Amino acid sequence: MASGSAVPERIEARLRQWKADGFVERMLEPDPTLWAPRGTLEIEDRLGWLDLPSTMAPKVENLTQFGRDVASEGFTDVVVLGMGGSSLAPEVFQSTFGNANGHPHLTVLDSTHPAAVTALTSALDLSRTLFVVSSKSGATTEMLSFFYHFWAKLAEAGSEPGPHFVAVTDAGTPLERLAQERGFRRVFSAPTDVGGRYSALCEFGLVPAALIGIDVGRLLASVQSARDASDEELEQALRLGATIAECAMAGRDKLTFVTSPSLRSLPTWIEQLIAESTGKHDVGIVPIDQEGVWNYPDYGHDRVMVYIGLRTEPEQEKRENVRNLVPEWAHVSQVIEDTYEISRLMMRWEIATAAAGAVLGINPFDQPDVQLAKDLARDAMAGGGSSQDSGRIISVDDANLEAIASGWLESSWPSDYIGLHVYLAPSDEILEGVRSLRSALGSRAHVATTAGYGPRFLHSTGQLHKGGANNGLFLQIVDDATANDVAVPETDYTFGQLLTAQAAGDAGALLQRGRRVLRVNVGADTRGRLDRLASLFQKAEG
Repeated sequence: MASGSAVPERIEARLRQWKADGFVERMLEPDPTLWAPRGTLEIEDRLGWLDLPSTMAPKVENLTQFGRDVASEGFTDVVVLGMGGSSLAPEVFQSTFGNANGHPHLTVLDSTHPAAVTALTSALDLSRTLFVVSSKSGATTEMLSFFYHFWAKLAEAGSEPGPHFVAVTDAGTPLERLAQERGFRRVFSAPTDVGGRYSALCEFGLVPAALIGIDVGRLLASVQSARDASDEELEQALRLGATIAECAMAGRDKLTFVTSPSLRSLPTWIEQLIAESTGKHDVGIVPIDQEGVWNYPDYGHDRVMVYIGLRTEPEQEKRENVRNLVPEWAHVSQVIEDTYEISRLMMRWEIATAAAGAVLGINPFDQPDVQLAKDLARDAMAGGGSSQDSGRIISVDDANLEAIASGWLESSWPSDYIGLHVYLAPSDEILEGVRSLRSALGSRAHVATTAGYGPRFLHSTGQLHKGGANNGLFLQIVDDATANDVAVPETDYTFGQLLTAQAAGDAGALLQRGRRVLRVNVGADTRGRLDRLASLFQKAEG
């Protein structure tokens, strides 16, 4: 591990070496040997994202017209049914731009908790809702479960379901065949040489963007103009990649994000990109999003701080606070002039992540440890495995919880982080409870904290948790998901059973990898029990 004082010199040396080696030119060719020997799977067929600004340009008119047609028919809602790379970019676009006048509002469903499915179903006017069924493989269990649910609901309501569905997938997938068999309104074929987490600027991101009235041509032009005008954008991307990789190798592996209000959702997209791309073979960069804790006495020793802002939202005090937490070389500032430049930031982070992978000696385009949790969840659904495989679940009311939780937390080291795996129905109330719990844990252990809803994080940071360095403590929070369950039509399981199996599979995979896992059931009063859990850690600190 390089010493902190040597990092600036190592960054500059890395950039000089890349220039001498023609790294940029080789990446743009593209040359897969930058990462692994020629013929390595999930490299040669995963480099199409570099050309998306040009290859997607001829599709802009068609996408735009499709968005106008849907709006003219009076649809008020668009719901993306997908996970990970299929859902995160659309969520960023809705949060950043909102839906244009006359265009539907976009919601992403990526929680299999029956309460989340029920709440969204009740909130929608199904007769005026369009569902975007989105999956690169076309076989994702969560996506198919959501589809079966809403297809049945529309049929029950007396509507012809087909015109309410759009598919976005690779050519030849089971989803494409399903869409054709059931008469979907449209099927959009995405490039097969673009991986899910690098797909924001192809159909997976642009179809939902067009539906809510975003100028997709302008999004693409922002990226293309940056590459056409000069090499400055590429140089910034490479410097970013060199910085985050060299810092990680020097022990600053917690990439911590702070943003201005309009861009608050972007780090959630970057989180998947960084975690799933770099977290493997016992190395990795840990993205820290929405932590909101600034009172650690030793804060910053393992951090790289990133500020991302919109020029019209300067928030100078927040920017200065971020800058003061770390040395100048461990601070990154990215300020854009208008929201359409978010696409430029996306491409910059994609290039930087790929470049960082070359420094770390890993393939940034595969996800070798994701399948294990899926396999264990499938076993749990089938009744296989045992309770020992996924560890004991302890009630938040158990008298032994304080002792067990303290023992779990006392195993942490200053270079560790704590990950909250929240298998609850997402809501503002739960989010506040999770924030309080993160604050209590971070202040107690003086380590970075992350949080993610299950199962969505399984398709993003889940790879890092299992394949990265063994420097994470994981607190899995579940409730009684089957108490008010919802059957999944056309299957033999319920959403509650699926979620329970996913939580068990995740815990089992973590334990197989030797991770430190604590599983807690918060029961029915989820917010109150989250607060009680936070108080337990605060009490233990005293």
